[in-house]
This record gives sequence, C-alpha cells and structure tokens, in this order.
Amino acid sequence: MNSLADYFHTDWAAMTTSDWVGTVLTVVIFLLMLVVYLYALRPKNRDRLEAQRFIPLDNEELNNGENNGG
Repeated sequence: MNSLADYFHTDWAAMTTSDWVGTVLTVVIFLLMLVVYLYALRPKNRDRLEAQRFIPLDNEELNNGENNGG
C-alpha cells in the first residue's frame, strides 16, 4: 500500500501556475458536466427536453420554401 500512496503523491508546493489553472479547470468542468448530466437525466425534465428534441434539425430556410441560390 505504501508504493501506491507514493505513486499518487502530489507535491502541492512544487505546482506551477499552469498546473493550478489546469487543476482548477478540470475540477470546474467536471462539476459542470455532472450538473448537466444530472439535469438531463432527471425524469421530471424529460418532457421539457423532448419538446426541444428536433431543434438542431429545424432549418427555417428549407421549411418556408425560400431558395438562397444553392
């Protein structure tokens, strides 16, 4: 067990500014993704999200019959 603890040991005092920025960004992005996943997978939000299901495929230019020179 001692070798495993040595393997994961972090020298916090030796971390540079770039190391700290990367660590903080990683933790913040992880927490934001966790919140998004919990929101998206919550059963009570299903109807609200399903209503917006086809928004990426909705193209007004094709739906109203206009031709933009293509």
